[in-house]
Amino acid sequence: MSDPGKLNILSAALTVQLRDALAGLAADRDVRAIVLTGADPGFSAGGDLDLMAEAIDGLAGEEGATLPWRWIRYQFGGLVRLMAGTDALVVSALNGAAAGVGLALAFASDLVVASERAVLVPAFGRLGLLPEVGTSWHLTHRLGYQRAVQYHLSGDHLDAATALECGLVNEVVPHGELLERALWWCGRALEMPAHAQHMALPLLRQAAGLTWEQSLVMEEFAEPACFTTGAFGRAVEALRRR
Repeated sequence: MSDPGKLNILSAALTVQLRDALAGLAADRDVRAIVLTGADPGFSAGGDLDLMAEAIDGLAGEEGATLPWRWIRYQFGGLVRLMAGTDALVVSALNGAAAGVGLALAFASDLVVASERAVLVPAFGRLGLLPEVGTSWHLTHRLGYQRAVQYHLSGDHLDAATALECGLVNEVVPHGELLERALWWCGRALEMPAHAQHMALPLLRQAAGLTWEQSLVMEEFAEPACFTTGAFGRAVEALRRR
């Protein structure tokens, strides 16, 4: 995301460009990993206030409240659904402030690597909005209900170290090493047989919403397919020869 003068706010143009770029990457079966970041000094300041003001002005029109609903669902919602639906590993590299919808994008990724300069800003409540674009789900699953309520009501800005302690990011690294570390995780994915990544990511993404028994059954049906792959056969033979 590159509009550094405005801290990479998700304007209409930037949102559409990002969605198109993600759609192209998600459709490319040769893409195994994606890094999402913002141009310094921030990741993304979230939604565009000018765009919100236009939405307010349009509420009296023919489409009423369905106009912002359409934007939220098909543009912002479209972004996070692409991220959650691709077989590629999605790594968010938080190089600075991630606020509102920008924070939702980070939460929708598979891994979040934070610079020591990263700041997580809930923002929604101060604007009279709700945690949106999947944020309510992520906060309650990661923090628990009461701590999620606390975070929403307080509107506290969480620095990188606090976010790590709360389990909202995976790790914190020096700012100058951020992209290198994000790409290191991409390399880890590439070292894995493609089928192991492509089958494990959907399984792990769904597991949080399933019971233990449902997860167990999914694993039981998926695992035998791995036994039929050449990669598994070679790995077994290599281990047997040690």
